[in-house]
Amino acid sequence: MNQIAKDWVDYEVIDTGNKEKLERWNDVVLRRPDPVAIWPIEQETPWNKADAVYHRSNKGGGSWEYKKQLKEEWTIAYKDLRFKISPTGFKHTGLFPEQASNWDFMMDTIRKAEKNGRKDIKILNLFAYTGGATMACAKAGAAEVVHVDASKGINEWAKENMRLNHLEDHTIRFIVDDVLKFIQREIRRGRKYDGIVMDPPSYGRGPKNEVWKLENQLYELVSEAAKLLSDDPLFLIVNCYTTGFSLCTLDEVLKRAIKQKGEIEVGENLLPVTTNEGVLPCGIFGRWTPDKK
Repeated sequence: MNQIAKDWVDYEVIDTGNKEKLERWNDVVLRRPDPVAIWPIEQETPWNKADAVYHRSNKGGGSWEYKKQLKEEWTIAYKDLRFKISPTGFKHTGLFPEQASNWDFMMDTIRKAEKNGRKDIKILNLFAYTGGATMACAKAGAAEVVHVDASKGINEWAKENMRLNHLEDHTIRFIVDDVLKFIQREIRRGRKYDGIVMDPPSYGRGPKNEVWKLENQLYELVSEAAKLLSDDPLFLIVNCYTTGFSLCTLDEVLKRAIKQKGEIEVGENLLPVTTNEGVLPCGIFGRWTPDKK
């Protein structure tokens, strides 16, 4: 089951090709690498209008070439959500627009549960980055959202998004920690969550230079996180950007790791492309929901 984030107004994939994508972030046009776009560019003209271009370096990383002076940061909206955008040295901008499909699902699920009498809904956002899912769940009415990311700087960015969304009076706990260690401590504390969402990196290094590889850690991560699901859970969602990691593999991980009975859906996260009415693949997702009563 693929899902297309098609309700954006402030964001647009204008064109793709030659392992790049041309995007509009509000009124700013950026040209960035995207290894999935392996087809050729069909029409060069729109690409020449980019306000900034990210160039990869042979030594790793890269840098932005600015065609005109841009603000250091600006804001975009998705429905009633607001997010800070700022080009970083690692080509990212602080938001993954394809995740809007997951935000919609989580917000709809939380609101429906509240209409059916659920109170005190608790959500856990792991590898939470700048908090797209955190803001969506808090905005939808979750009583508490726990936001966990190992980067202190990224958590500060998420707090800026909280303020942009006027959610200061909501219970959002921002935690800088190793995700798996945090999960295991929460298990020992007896904590439970009604919804869990995670967006683990493909590869990385921990504070003691330990290597993280998703294929080596994903099963344990999902298995341990599932132990935190409440007795009346709403969802567990896993996003995966690792190239070559198949839908069938993610499906099997979820089936084997989550012991509670429920339904599992897997698919690709997609963004619509304006120029040729195509789509841009943006990783995969797996979603567990409980059996309908």
